[in-house]
Amino acid sequence: MAKLGHKGNGHGHVTETPDVSHVRNVDVTHELSDVNVPGILKFVGALVLMTVVVYVLMYLLFGFFNAQEARKESEAPPGPMAMTEQESLPPEPRLQAAKGFGVKLENGEWVTLEKREPQAEYRVVKKQWDLVLKEGPKDQSGNSAGLPIEQAMQKVLEGQGLPSRPPTPQEMTDFYTPTAASSGRVSEKVKE
Repeated sequence: MAKLGHKGNGHGHVTETPDVSHVRNVDVTHELSDVNVPGILKFVGALVLMTVVVYVLMYLLFGFFNAQEARKESEAPPGPMAMTEQESLPPEPRLQAAKGFGVKLENGEWVTLEKREPQAEYRVVKKQWDLVLKEGPKDQSGNSAGLPIEQAMQKVLEGQGLPSRPPTPQEMTDFYTPTAASSGRVSEKVKE
């Protein structure tokens, strides 16, 4: 017997533990392995394989659905309430950074200015104005409707003067003077 020295209550009491290593129970045995490792590895492998197969099949299925939907959209006419891209834009005037912001030039050309610097609108319009000053105004069909500014100034300097309508004899004799009662808004006709 083994003796263990233990002073439990301080009186020097010694507890002895009997040796039971020779006792065997044939009905209770120790498991050599708690789990079946090859079976678990086969299960995990099959699970991973099935996951990959399901993923591939779902990918192909959604690809088929997307192609089918794209085919439907390209074949079907738009609904009667569907708006065009231009109709879906907010009404004018639009913010400079907003979608659909731009300038329509006099020749009908549309210049898109969305997401550009704020000065871009001024530069485009100024370029158009400079072109009108240099080449002269154009009518709807593109024909010249006036003189370029340089030619017009040259004609004035050459003495042709500015065109004006001569006054009628009636206009030469009628003078309008404001009255105190009208505070200058209405004039009285005075004959001289």
